[in-house]
Amino acid sequence: MQLRNSSSRYGLVSVLLHWLVALAVFGLFGLGFWMVGLDYYSNWYRRAPDLHKSIGLLLFAMMLLRLLWRVISPAPAALASHDRLTRLASKLGHGLLYVGLFAVMISGYLISTADGRPISVFGLFEVPATLTGIPDQADLAGLVHEYLAWGLVIFAGIHGLAALKHHFIDRDSTLIRMLGR
Repeated sequence: MQLRNSSSRYGLVSVLLHWLVALAVFGLFGLGFWMVGLDYYSNWYRRAPDLHKSIGLLLFAMMLLRLLWRVISPAPAALASHDRLTRLASKLGHGLLYVGLFAVMISGYLISTADGRPISVFGLFEVPATLTGIPDQADLAGLVHEYLAWGLVIFAGIHGLAALKHHFIDRDSTLIRMLGR
């Protein structure tokens, strides 16, 4: 498999970035859903949020890399069998996934830095708090983060179902291309 995308299929870098992002999104959602129910005396009460933040910041870096990679190695052309509406829905859907991902991550950053403290990433380095002082920042960003996370996971699920529809009903190569074949 080639590293870069071709006119007809995705390359190894795009495939790996796609599936790593998908794994991180669903993993972070599950971790976030679990950790909000922890009580103060749980061993994970502090560790789970630190893990969630660290993975979230690495996901942010991965998404920046993914955007750069899309410029360096553009996505393959839409399949000839896709009509204009399918192509438009694909562009809008992918755009919403990107915007949703960045919005969830930015709102998470705003929650974590509302008190002015930096975020430690696995104890290796810190991301500084640059935007603080918004009234009720942690509460507002927390609400936005929660609703956007639910919306993102639901929409990503729909995205996956659409890929399965293309594979099993339309019998086209949409899914196969993102599997690197």
